[in-house]
Amino acid sequence: MEKRRIVVTGIGMITPLGLSAEETWRRLIQGKSGITRLTRFDPDKYGAASDPSFPRIAGEVKEFDLTQWGVDKKTARRLDPFSQFALAAAIEALSDSQINPEKENPFKVGVSIGSCLGGIKTWGEQFLVLLEDGTARVSPFFVPMLMPNSGSGAISIHFGLKGPNITNSTACATGAHAIGLAAGFIELNQADLMVCGGAEAPLVNLTFAGFNQLKALSRRNDEPEKASRPFDSDRDGFVMGEGAGVIVLEELYHALKRKAVIYAELAGFAATGDAFHVTEPSVEGPRECMRLALKNAGISPEEVAYINAHGTSTFTGDINETKAIKTLFGEHARKLAVSSTKSMTGHLLGAAGAVEAIITVLSIKDGIIPPTINLDKPDPECDLDYVPREARKANVGVAISNSFGFGGTNATLVFKKFNKEDC
Repeated sequence: MEKRRIVVTGIGMITPLGLSAEETWRRLIQGKSGITRLTRFDPDKYGAASDPSFPRIAGEVKEFDLTQWGVDKKTARRLDPFSQFALAAAIEALSDSQINPEKENPFKVGVSIGSCLGGIKTWGEQFLVLLEDGTARVSPFFVPMLMPNSGSGAISIHFGLKGPNITNSTACATGAHAIGLAAGFIELNQADLMVCGGAEAPLVNLTFAGFNQLKALSRRNDEPEKASRPFDSDRDGFVMGEGAGVIVLEELYHALKRKAVIYAELAGFAATGDAFHVTEPSVEGPRECMRLALKNAGISPEEVAYINAHGTSTFTGDINETKAIKTLFGEHARKLAVSSTKSMTGHLLGAAGAVEAIITVLSIKDGIIPPTINLDKPDPECDLDYVPREARKANVGVAISNSFGFGGTNATLVFKKFNKEDC
């Protein structure tokens, strides 16, 4: 049986750079940073006053109000921020796709939204309620708000979508895995459309404390906009961010029948495990993930023009991803454009893979490769073309997006320019 082809027909983003895909993309191309001083909480209230180097910077979503997306206040109050981000991005993506869910078979339209930490803000707040006021004061909405699948649920309920409704949680590969899993449902003919991606709202005291204890976060507090610097010799860790990215994936002929605008084709996907270390990345796992994704797409390494790197601005991660690219692509690695947009957004954890998948799609559609900002002194072990500081015009026919997570979990998505003549 012929493999069902899958295309991207809608996108939505909520990020530290903007409250829409258009705004986020425009600021990315301008090389703007979304990293600012942390305002979500005061670290000094939680014992950090004696440690001035404690991370006090983040990629915060600014001036977000879910009611601006047509959601009533009561519904919004009953959703953790990560679910609010997911729903807002999904509303944008479905509007962008010009789909009318009411005219579709609801059992053929599904949702796949992942989250690394789920409702961790709600968890922290309600745990304090429990300690201070007792069991009777814990909110009856605590569990629904906490659940990692509440983002998928909120989208399904809002639009009446009754197809596959799933959630995955695979650390920083979550968003990419969610898209890959969604594609699988379309390939199996269990859905014609999937609303998919990732959402995260991790900017709480406990998360900062935990990542700080791992020595994973940048402490460049005096220069927030310069703190995330993938592949640079002076990088000192990643900058945590929040937001959501949602893509509408659609079976090709379903999209053509309704004359949808097609951004790009999702040509391949793969997932691998490192079986190496719970936090340290390997070279073999990411390399094999890219190889298998290209094999799944039927595309040779030499056809790839651009890689949106995982590129977190951590010491080992950036080096090992560079090694993985070089070992897989060989001499062609020197001809590739590779950039890390986390240099501008920060690391959105479970949302990162979805946001970066959208960025990869837009690089194909618009013929522009976003830069890696703050790359002032390249690490000698990171010696590829990372598109430093300024965006670059390019004809991008094939691009891949990498996402690698704690626990040794890897995901690679392969997108290519859609050619109607191939139908």
